[in-house]
Amino acid sequence: MNTQVTSPRETARVLVVDDSPGILSMLTVTLEFVGFEVVTARTAAECLERTRETGPDVILLDVMLPDTDGFVLCRRLRGAGVDAPVLFLTARDTSEDKVRGLELGDDYVTKPFDLREVVARIRALLRRTGWAEPEPALRAAGLELDEDAHEVHGPGGAVRLSGTECRVLGHLMRNAGRTVSKEDLLLRVWGRDFEGDGGLVETYVYYLRRKLGDDGRSLIRTVRGVGYLLRA
Repeated sequence: MNTQVTSPRETARVLVVDDSPGILSMLTVTLEFVGFEVVTARTAAECLERTRETGPDVILLDVMLPDTDGFVLCRRLRGAGVDAPVLFLTARDTSEDKVRGLELGDDYVTKPFDLREVVARIRALLRRTGWAEPEPALRAAGLELDEDAHEVHGPGGAVRLSGTECRVLGHLMRNAGRTVSKEDLLLRVWGRDFEGDGGLVETYVYYLRRKLGDDGRSLIRTVRGVGYLLRA
C-alpha cells in the first residue's frame, strides 16, 4: 500500500497514533497550530485504516499501543508498502529500544517530550522526503507573526510574545475578519482536556492588546457575548 499522494497538497498530513486522549489532544492542537493537517488513531487497527484512507506524509507512532506493539505495527506498515517516515513516541528509553526504533522507523522521541522538538523532527523528516519546510511567517491585519521565534512585527516594530500569546494571536490571524469564540480559542490553544474558562482567554487578549500598543484594541475587537475578531 503506497501512501504517496497523486495530487499535490499544500499542507503536510501527519497521522498521530497514541492511546492517550491527552497526548492526542496536545499533539493535534500543536501540529495544527504550526500548519500541519492532523489525523489521529488510538489503536493499531485504526492506524491501518487511517493510513489506507488518508495517505499520511509522516506517522507519529506510540510504541505501547493497547492492541499491539508499535514496532510490530511499523513492520506491518512497511510490509504493506507504506513508505511515510515513522517517528516513534515512547516512554521506553533503553538503548536497545532506541536502536530497534531507529532500525524499524526513521526517528525516536522519548516521553515526556518537548513539543518544539517533535515539530522540528517532523519538519526534518519531511525535508528528507522532499517537502518544503512550512512557512513560519503568518500575515494578517498589517501584522507578521513568526511562530517559531514567538515574535510579531507591526507598525510599531518587533514585539516578543510568550508561547501562549503567540498561539492566541496565531489563531486570530488565521481567522482574520471572522469572529472567534472564547470556547474555540480555549480548544485550539489550551486543548480539549483543559478545564479553565473564558476568563483566561480575556487575560491573554489583554496581554496582546497591551503589547501591540495603541493599535491593540482596534486590531482585536471584542464581540460581546461571543469572543474576538481580528480585523482583516
